[in-house]
Amino acid sequence: MSSIPHLSDLIGLSLLPPWTWRDAAERLRAGEPPGTVLAELLDRRACGQAERATLDDRALAATRRAQDRGITATAWSDPSYPAALAAIADPPFVLWTRGAADALERPAVALVGSRAASPHGLAVAERLAADLAARGIVVVSGLARGVDSAAHRGALEGGGSTIAVLGSGADIIYPPEHAALARDIEAAGVVMSELVPGTPPLPLFFPLRNRIISGLSRAVVVIEAGEKSGSLITARLALDQGRDVLAVPGNVLSGRNRGAHGLLRDGAKIVENADDILEELGMIEKGAVPLFPEGGAGKRGTAPFREDPVLACLTPGEPVDLDAIAERSGVAPARLLPRLFELELNGLVARAGGGRFVRS
Repeated sequence: MSSIPHLSDLIGLSLLPPWTWRDAAERLRAGEPPGTVLAELLDRRACGQAERATLDDRALAATRRAQDRGITATAWSDPSYPAALAAIADPPFVLWTRGAADALERPAVALVGSRAASPHGLAVAERLAADLAARGIVVVSGLARGVDSAAHRGALEGGGSTIAVLGSGADIIYPPEHAALARDIEAAGVVMSELVPGTPPLPLFFPLRNRIISGLSRAVVVIEAGEKSGSLITARLALDQGRDVLAVPGNVLSGRNRGAHGLLRDGAKIVENADDILEELGMIEKGAVPLFPEGGAGKRGTAPFREDPVLACLTPGEPVDLDAIAERSGVAPARLLPRLFELELNGLVARAGGGRFVRS
């Protein structure tokens, strides 16, 4: 693991304060080496040189702990890094994962909601997750109590995959009572974090991980969210990232649904079943057979893509980032990633490092 190019420097960047991450990401996208970016950011701090030695020691300790616990480190520059996540403004510099990594390569939808959800909200989360998973969609959530854990369980019961994004290190399961659930998720999906192994679940980490939940997903579905719910943070981040936001309507008397109803008033699509989500994403037409029936994504042939404007602006051997693809193709950024994923599933494009795509 330690042989991955620049891994130590990227881990060092992840250990800096969160307000430095976006600046660092912009510099990396501009082509600056991670070591140079790290050195420049440390030079701005009073104890920069002494801090560099500490960061190097922590990075080494993190890689050793990961190896001991079966955790894989995936650098932002690695071609296997999820392209959708690499494209956000402040992507994690390193992903620490446990489980079946192929879940990160498939279309995903996030289901989020209240930690104190009603029995009805839990049932809705389980049913939606099971139906999506049965159709080859990976369900993303945060392993929290309430809607999150119901969504993970539903996806597993539906025979599919699910991704749990933690607000702690990938080896520190929080809440502790979800340890067994985390083991089940690893068998068919991924438990992951941007935080180095051994990091405890501090309050500041949970809002930060919400951008990863939305960044991995093509859409975010909100189930039972109050006016100050953390799920609304995820929804706002999803909109900023060009993702679709949908919401499940609920009881108007309990107060549990005010946040979700606010999203509906602002234009979020109503979700009553999994087909509503797939239709919004353009993955099925109303009343049509799902694009990804029972068990995963199958190739549909290349004929429908011959005149595709996204494919036409890509060249074999020349990786291109999302901004350039959007400018060349004229496709709106909100619809660009879904189209690229469809082209990838049909073997026509491939992902390169740093959120770029190349024609196969």
